[in-house]
Amino acid sequence: MITIKEIAARLGMSTTTVSNVIHGKTREVSAETIERVQKFLEEVEYVPNINARNLAQGQSKIIGVVLKSLDFRLWHSSNILNDPFVSEMIGGIESAVREAGYYMMLYISDDIAEIIQRISIWNVDGLILFCMMDDDGNRVAAKYHKPMVCIDTYSSEKKDDFVNVGLDDEKSTCEAVNYLIDNGHRKIGFVTDNRVGVDRARFWGYRKALAEAGIEYSDRDFFLLEPAEEAHGRNIEKLCRRARDYTALFCCSDIYAAIMMSALKERGLRVPEDISIIGFDDNLFSRVCTPRLTTVHQDADRKGRVAVQTLIGMITGKAPATKKIRLETRLVIRDSVRKIE
Repeated sequence: MITIKEIAARLGMSTTTVSNVIHGKTREVSAETIERVQKFLEEVEYVPNINARNLAQGQSKIIGVVLKSLDFRLWHSSNILNDPFVSEMIGGIESAVREAGYYMMLYISDDIAEIIQRISIWNVDGLILFCMMDDDGNRVAAKYHKPMVCIDTYSSEKKDDFVNVGLDDEKSTCEAVNYLIDNGHRKIGFVTDNRVGVDRARFWGYRKALAEAGIEYSDRDFFLLEPAEEAHGRNIEKLCRRARDYTALFCCSDIYAAIMMSALKERGLRVPEDISIIGFDDNLFSRVCTPRLTTVHQDADRKGRVAVQTLIGMITGKAPATKKIRLETRLVIRDSVRKIE
């Protein structure tokens, strides 16, 4: 790659003049000089050394994005980016990063110690982290001293020392379960594949709705989808047998809802005639499954964009107004819930 110094020597100009033309600082450069430099740059197909420029300015112009893949996830054997919610969110992050003039570096691991070790040696201007669990967010914040923003991260100690972009998961779930109760449902199961983070918050929203309606909760109402492939079939069979005692299921994601709808249909149960189902996310699954799924809508693309915009603000010296940024949700009513008279 030809350097600015070499270009200047070839054209008989100072390196400052050539650099100013390349970087658009042409107020004190004549039109003739600008034309000569630009013509030469085209002839040699000059490509600016962005890394050198960024390092000279004390920046990398790179945003690190870290996803923690979880062993207990039902889809853990597949690429985490196959999850429609995750891929839509990453798409929003990438678009916002690019539009801000930065570059995105993506890293995926299920080991928080490995994540902390990796990010400690990265030359990035800031971090976005997703799916941190328990004390993960605080552990990263204690070791990483540049701007960072988490997405959907709950601290088990409830003493979050980081900025988080998420939802009021408890309130959103409470409203969805109240919709089932308003439609006459009293036997409502809760479907998830874990008991931590976002799903734990949604579980408490479910419990709150039951309690406010005077409905007693039993541990039997908790439907746990097991991730292990060898146990998955037996697990689904067991859950479908239990589901016959319920009139409705609240599922912590549209993926869980689609899994349960398919499995129940295979066993002769009709949705919503025999059992009603509500999901969470309003992603592709909710719109293509039959019947169309009633679900809690969240904007995954916007969630990613807000995380980037918040992080860029922090990088440029603007502190966020709050460490807990909560985006809005709404219940999307479709065809998967029946009213019980």
